[in-house]
Amino acid sequence: MPSFDIVSEIEQQEVQNAVDNANRELDTRYDFRGVEASFTSSEQLVTMKAEAEFQLQQMLEIFRAKAIKRNLDVRSFKENEVVHSGKTYSQTLSLLQGIDTPTAKKLVKLIKDSKLKVQASIQGDQVRVTGKKRDDLQEAIAFVKQSDLEQPFQFTNFRD
Repeated sequence: MPSFDIVSEIEQQEVQNAVDNANRELDTRYDFRGVEASFTSSEQLVTMKAEAEFQLQQMLEIFRAKAIKRNLDVRSFKENEVVHSGKTYSQTLSLLQGIDTPTAKKLVKLIKDSKLKVQASIQGDQVRVTGKKRDDLQEAIAFVKQSDLEQPFQFTNFRD
C-alpha cells in the first residue's frame, strides 16, 4: 500500500551557513560599525546579541534574508522574548524540529475532514499517510501544502 511521511525538519548545516553569512554582513554594514553585535548558533537555538533593541530587529531581518537565500523556511524559527542584561540585549530563535502532538492532531483531522481516500496516523514526531493509489497521496500532499498550519512540512519516504 503506497505511503509517505510528513515531517518538519531543518538542515542544521544550512542554519549554520545562514548564521555565518549574517555575521559576515554585520561586519560590513555601516550602521553596525563599532557595535558589539553577533549571531551564534547551537543545536536548537540561534542567539542574537546587540547593544540596542532596535538593532536586534535589524539583525532579525538580516538573518531572515540569509535564511531565505539558504532555502530555509522562516516559519521554522520561533522568536523568543528579548532579554536585557547589563548593556546588551539578546534574543533567541528556537528551531522547530519535528511535529508536536497538537499540530500532528490538527494535521490528521485536516486530512480526515478533506474526504480524501487516505488514512493519516501519528508516529512519534511525524505523520504517516497511506492510501490505495498514488494519485490519492499526491492529492493529500497538495492539500497539506496549501493548508496554513504555521509550520513548514516536508514529505519523505514516498513508497509505492
